[in-house]
Amino acid sequence: MEFLGSEQHKIINGDSVKVLREFVDDNSVDLIFIDPPYNIGKNFNGYKDKWDKDEDYLEWCYEWLQLCINKLKKNGSLYVMTSTQFMPYYDIFLRDKINILSRIVWYYDSSGVQAKNYYGSLYEPILFCVKDIDNYTFNANDILVEAKTGAKRKLIDYRKNPPQIYNSEKVPGNVWEFPRVRYRMEEYENHPTQKPIALLERIIQASSNPGDIILDPFSGTFTTAFVAQKLHRKSISIELQEDYIKIGLRRLGLSDSYKGEKLERELKTYELQKINSKQFKLFDTKINTKKMWMIIQQKAIRRKGLKTDFILTLSMK
Repeated sequence: MEFLGSEQHKIINGDSVKVLREFVDDNSVDLIFIDPPYNIGKNFNGYKDKWDKDEDYLEWCYEWLQLCINKLKKNGSLYVMTSTQFMPYYDIFLRDKINILSRIVWYYDSSGVQAKNYYGSLYEPILFCVKDIDNYTFNANDILVEAKTGAKRKLIDYRKNPPQIYNSEKVPGNVWEFPRVRYRMEEYENHPTQKPIALLERIIQASSNPGDIILDPFSGTFTTAFVAQKLHRKSISIELQEDYIKIGLRRLGLSDSYKGEKLERELKTYELQKINSKQFKLFDTKINTKKMWMIIQQKAIRRKGLKTDFILTLSMK
């Protein structure tokens, strides 16, 4: 186990259950966002998230779910995600332990889902829970979205006196449409289940205030901590794998090296192709002959110390 980061943004490299049990105080966290392994066989840097039995997976989930509830302050909120097939078990487990206020659907379009013999999945479920139904943070004005009835259609509510146009903004419903993180997106990191910044922005803006402590027990690409930092919240991030720890340290600007390794964003294939194309631009057919020989001349002089006159003589032949 290793403790990294700063006082404002703590990073703990270790097993989530052990860290939650031993190093995070009860009743100390304002908001928890949980995006655990889904038990569907995703490859996390060589580790496959597939338990031998579903019962073993659920037993493990129930353990950290209860620990997370314990860590919440009395007015705290908890958001938890999982696969569609396991969310019903989460829901039933949590019902008599915490108040479930909303069952949210994160919808996304995906050209990668091309099922032929059944209906492909285009969403992931999220539970929004609070400890005290009469005392919790919900900043509605910070997450307003367009209300088409008023903003686009300009319909009038005749039930009011005098009649007036419907509001142009509203609190989002429980179906959220955000695109999944794609390879060419600026925010992309090398992780199979990265969640989008926009999703975490809505959650953190709605259910916390500046200075609040946000806990993410399965940090992955550290999007939770990244958004918390951006929105002036504090964060506690737990992650088991060192490769993802390095992403967190770099992404939050907490360190430029880890165990002697310089932390740099991994270049994408199309970025490498651009670099290679610049290096080999010498062989571009559009380049003029004079410019080409000037480049050859410069490179030859640097590498072999050949005289300019000799190269120019060659170029004239």
